[in-house]
Amino acid sequence: MPTAPMPTVVIGTAGHIDHGKTTLLRALTGIDADRLPEERERGMTIDVGFAHLDLDDGTSLDFVDVPGHDRLVGNMLVGAGEIDAVLLVVAADDGPRAQTLEHLELLSALGLRRGVVALTKTDVADAARVAEVATATRSLVDRTSLAGAPIVEVSAQTGSGLPELRLALVALRDVVQGDLAGRPAGPLRLPIDRAFTVRGRGSVVTGTLRGGSVAAGDVLRLDAAGGPAASTRVREVQVHHGRAARADGGRAALNLAGAPADVLRRGAVLTSGPGVEVSDRLLVALAPPVVLHAGVPPAPTFRWPQNPSASARLHLWTETIDTTVRPTGASWIDLGDGRVAATLSLANAAAVLAGARGVLRDPGPGRVVGAVTVLDARPPRGVSRRRVTTPRLAALAGAIERADAEAAVDALTELHGAIGTDRLDALAAALGSSSGTRPRWLRLAADIAASLSAAAVELAARRPSIAELRPELMARLRRQATIERSWSAMATEAIDRVIADLVAAGRLARDGDRVGVPLAEAASAAVGDARAAALARLVAALDADVPPSLAEAARAAACSLDAILALEQSGRIVRVEDDLAWAASRYASLRDRALAMARLGPLTPAAFRDAIGGNRRVALALLEDLGRKGLLRRTDAGHVPGPRAPAP
Repeated sequence: MPTAPMPTVVIGTAGHIDHGKTTLLRALTGIDADRLPEERERGMTIDVGFAHLDLDDGTSLDFVDVPGHDRLVGNMLVGAGEIDAVLLVVAADDGPRAQTLEHLELLSALGLRRGVVALTKTDVADAARVAEVATATRSLVDRTSLAGAPIVEVSAQTGSGLPELRLALVALRDVVQGDLAGRPAGPLRLPIDRAFTVRGRGSVVTGTLRGGSVAAGDVLRLDAAGGPAASTRVREVQVHHGRAARADGGRAALNLAGAPADVLRRGAVLTSGPGVEVSDRLLVALAPPVVLHAGVPPAPTFRWPQNPSASARLHLWTETIDTTVRPTGASWIDLGDGRVAATLSLANAAAVLAGARGVLRDPGPGRVVGAVTVLDARPPRGVSRRRVTTPRLAALAGAIERADAEAAVDALTELHGAIGTDRLDALAAALGSSSGTRPRWLRLAADIAASLSAAAVELAARRPSIAELRPELMARLRRQATIERSWSAMATEAIDRVIADLVAAGRLARDGDRVGVPLAEAASAAVGDARAAALARLVAALDADVPPSLAEAARAAACSLDAILALEQSGRIVRVEDDLAWAASRYASLRDRALAMARLGPLTPAAFRDAIGGNRRVALALLEDLGRKGLLRRTDAGHVPGPRAPAP
C-alpha cells in the first residue's frame, strides 16, 4: 500500500521590522509576500503574507511572512499559530533588536523548537560586524526553544549565501518531517487566517491544513463563535495559487459553498469528525515565558499576578480573544516544571483542541505573560469541581504532554467523575487516537462506580423494581458528579450497566423486573448495627467548627469509603473538599453565621477564620463552597450575600 505523502512543512519568518524578511523571501522564492497595496507603498508587512519555494526533489516549502512592527504582534501570532519551524531574520548591520527579542519570546511560548537563523544584509556590514552580530545572535537564540539553530550569513541583494540557506532549509524540512511522523497529527483542521469573496466563485478561505487531506466535494464543519457548528462543502482546492485535486497538508485555499458569511472569518476553524470543540471556558497548563528583554530577569518559578482574576489576551491558532485568568481551585495548583493549572474565561467562544498551544499577553504593554497548553475544553463545574485535585490535574497534563490518548481519557474521567463518550472521543481524536466502536454511555470514575455499586446493593434489600432503583441511583450520581443535559440518556445507560454488572457478579439477584440481595449478601446484614454505630461516631467527630480531616475522622470511627459516601448521599454530612466535611447541622450553623456576618459588611477570610477558631484553610474552603452555591459572592473587599442568599 502506498504511504500517504508527508504534509508540506510550513516555515514562519520572525524578526525586527526592516531586517529584510520579505526581501529575503522574494530572493528565495521569487514571490512578493506583501500582498496589500499599503504594504508595498510603505515597504513594510502589515498583515500575514505567504510564499512557497519549489525544491529540486519535486516537494515544496511553505512560508508565512509576518509583520515585525511592535504594534502588529497580534498579526504576527496569527501567522505563527500553525507553523512547524522558524526562519529568524537578523540584519548584520543592526543586530538583534526589540522585536527580535519579542518574537523569540513568542515562539518559545508556542513551543517551536526547529529553525534556521538568516543573518541578512551582510553586503552592508564588514566582516568584524557580521561576526559580532553572529555571536550576539547565537547567545540570544540559545536561551530559547530554538537553541542550536544554525546561523547562515546571506545577502538578498547580491545573492551571497542563498544556496547555503536553501540547503539549511531543506535540512530543516527533513528534521521537521521526522518530528511530524513521530507525533499524532490530530483531527483534520484548518484554522482560517483569511476569508474573502471572489466574484462569480463565492467564499474563499486560506489557512494551514493539518491532520488529513481535503478534496473538492468534501463536507467540513465550520466551528466558530456566534452559533452552532455549520456544514460547508468544498467546491475547489488550491495549493500554491493553482487548482489541485486535493490538499494533503500545509498552506491551502478552499472555495466553499453554503458557508454562513457571518461566521466565515479569521479565527474560525474548518474541521471534520471529533477533536475540535467550541468553548468559552478552558482548563489550561500555564507556563512561565522565556524573558529576553534587558532588566527583566527570567523567573525560575512561575508567579502569576496576585489578582485572582487577571485579564490577558489569548492568542490561539489564528484567534485572538480577551480572557480572564483564574486559579483552578482555591489557589494555584502546581503541575511541576514551573507550570500551574489555570481556568481561562474567554470573552467569546473559540474553537480549541486538547494539547493546542497558545500565548497569553498583557493587554496593556503587550508583553508575554504565559505559555498555554489546553487541557480541557469544558472544565469541571458544579459538584464535579470538588474533584479538582493536584494529582488528577497532573495526570491529565502529563498524559496530554505525552500524547497518550488512553491515559488522557482515564485522567479526564477521574477529573470529572462522570463524562460522556462524546467528550472522550474528542480528547482521543485530539491526541491522534481513534475512538473505534466505543459505546455511547457515560463513563464513570472508579470511586463513583464503586459508590453506586454499594448503594445499589444497599437499596436492593427492599427488592425494588429496576424502574424504582434507577432514579435513586441517578440522584446519588448527580450528587457526586455534574451530568450535562445532553448526557441524560447516557447516564441512564451507565446506571443500567452498574446494575447489570452487579447481577452478573452475583451481588444482586434479578427476578423479573425486580432486584434483590442474594442470600450470601443478606447474611452480611448482621453487621449492620456495627456499621450504624461507626457512622454515628463519624458524624459526631465532624460536628465541630473546625473538624478534623475526613480521612483522620474516618479512621478513628472505623468507617469505610462506602460509609462516608453513604453519609454524604443521605445528607448527614456535607463535604466541601475531598478531605473536609462537616456534620450537616454544624454546616448549616456555619453557613448561617457566614451569611449573617456578610450582611453586616464584606466578610474577609481572616474575619471568618477568627469567628470559627483560627483556621484559615477551613474558613476559606467554606466561603468558597458558599460562593459556588451562590449564597455568597466574592468582591475585592470581601464576601457579600450572593444571588441565592435567602432574605434576612
